[in-house]
Amino acid sequence: MPSLITQVKSKLFITSARRSMHPLDGAYASLMRGRGSDFEDLREYQVGDQVRDIDWRASARHNEILVKRMRADRMHTVMFVVDTGSTMAALAENEEPKYELALLAAGALGYLTISHGDDIGLVYGDGAKVKRRASGRTESVLEGTLRTIQSETRATTAPGSINKLLAYVAATISRRMILVVITDEAPMTDRTDQLIRRLRVQHDMLWVTVTDANPVLAEQSQAARSDVVTGWGVPEFVHGDNSLRAAVIAEEEREENERRAMFEKYAISHVTIRDTANAIGDILRMLDRRDRARS
Repeated sequence: MPSLITQVKSKLFITSARRSMHPLDGAYASLMRGRGSDFEDLREYQVGDQVRDIDWRASARHNEILVKRMRADRMHTVMFVVDTGSTMAALAENEEPKYELALLAAGALGYLTISHGDDIGLVYGDGAKVKRRASGRTESVLEGTLRTIQSETRATTAPGSINKLLAYVAATISRRMILVVITDEAPMTDRTDQLIRRLRVQHDMLWVTVTDANPVLAEQSQAARSDVVTGWGVPEFVHGDNSLRAAVIAEEEREENERRAMFEKYAISHVTIRDTANAIGDILRMLDRRDRARS
């Protein structure tokens, strides 16, 4: 069985070649919230370290590039909160399974985390149950995390519930973490707002939204026109109808604007991913915006 991490790495380096930059350059620092103020020691420069962390005097003395390591740099846990409900087994905008985009997002951000010696964890589930995997900082832990997301999404019959996932995190995780929420375009309710407001006080948060297929586009397949939970399909006589298509697009834009407004209100970094070809680039641009906002 091919490694899921290997597939993620491949897309990372393909993306970096197109953008003429190393995919990890600066991304990890932007993922981490804040920076420790207590100096601990010096270590050799690694790809992805920020230039501002380089100790130029020490580097000149030792004839190698050294960076300052702060005490807090070793104290991070990135907790992935991933919707594995049946709705995530449906198709994304370009008719790829949505869970494949979720795997790519979790894999890329997880690889950044373990590459710098920090822990990753996973909270996953649907409207019927929520579970948590033990955290760790090795590639085997990341591989197990990705396999869990993949298998649980394929096997579930219950629809997703982002509110159930967020409520679980609020009730069970007391230590400060970085939460990376990965879900689809589920509506943001008043309950969602309450839970995000509560979690944002304690944790830093990033949010990855995977788009849904538009069921009335003329070029969509029959699978993209059917609801994965109920099995109901868009009738053939309205499929490709321009007026209905415009109404669906307008509703999607309204929900996206509400989602964006909520994230801006709580200063949550957010990215919407639509396909595997562009997902890594979109995620890295989101991290770059995050880093610029905090500089």
